[in-house]
Amino acid sequence: MPWNQIRLRALREHSEALEDLLLELGAMSVTFSDAEDNPVLEPAPGETPIWPEIILTALFEADANIELVISALENSIHPFTDLKSEILEDQDWERAWMDDFKPMQFGKRLWICPSWQEPPDPDGINLMLDPGLAFGTGTHPTTALCLEWLDAHPPKGQLVIDYGCGSGILAIAALKLGARHCWGIDIDPQALTASRDNAEKNNVGDAHFYVADPDGLPPVTADLVIANILSGPLVELATELNALVKPGGQIVLSGILQEQADSVLKAYSQWFEMQPPVTREDWVRLEGIKRKT
Repeated sequence: MPWNQIRLRALREHSEALEDLLLELGAMSVTFSDAEDNPVLEPAPGETPIWPEIILTALFEADANIELVISALENSIHPFTDLKSEILEDQDWERAWMDDFKPMQFGKRLWICPSWQEPPDPDGINLMLDPGLAFGTGTHPTTALCLEWLDAHPPKGQLVIDYGCGSGILAIAALKLGARHCWGIDIDPQALTASRDNAEKNNVGDAHFYVADPDGLPPVTADLVIANILSGPLVELATELNALVKPGGQIVLSGILQEQADSVLKAYSQWFEMQPPVTREDWVRLEGIKRKT
């Protein structure tokens, strides 16, 4: 069965009212997406990530009166632009969605593969990870930068803390690359659940992988702390993250835009010998070694 699709662009303050109107007019679903390129990563529990300008996409059944819908929108008090209407032919939506996700290689040996595909390199380090609600499937440059670092610096025999673990991707990669134990820390209960599930799918069980919120982390110091969150929280958490790294240990930080790198470097340079930033698509990875004295 074909569908009627309507797309329009609106400011954040009008988006919810327009969503309500579209649903009242018979939309089967309304989705929000970023109209520009404004990253929203790791929202706090209960927060709805939202952007300054939004694309609303509404789906209507084939027999819906789209002319009536458009007329109602145009006569509403809520402004919008770029209204477009089109017919979507029916297709296997699940298959189309799955086809968008392919195995991805990071460094020389590390692969992230969706569960419905065979790993391209059976002898590589393969993480089976499906797209989900928790942040972190390897597609974002910040995650890719961290995965490439892990591939180039296998944490063999180390205790690793993945602070802001999201899907658990970095902790699981560290374990697959030889880490002794990993802690996945996140403020979002959904992320902790996703991390546990992904660990089980990758045969990384409770004996080596522990998850907790920040208050549940015991008094440990790690050989390696990875924090792929945002620059603001990284600066605010500098003292706490420093305390988690043993002298001579390493810290890897990402989720940082290029223009934010200096403030994060300043926050951590008092304890760490920081290396120059590594950049990809305007995002930055920072790394450093903790001074022993």
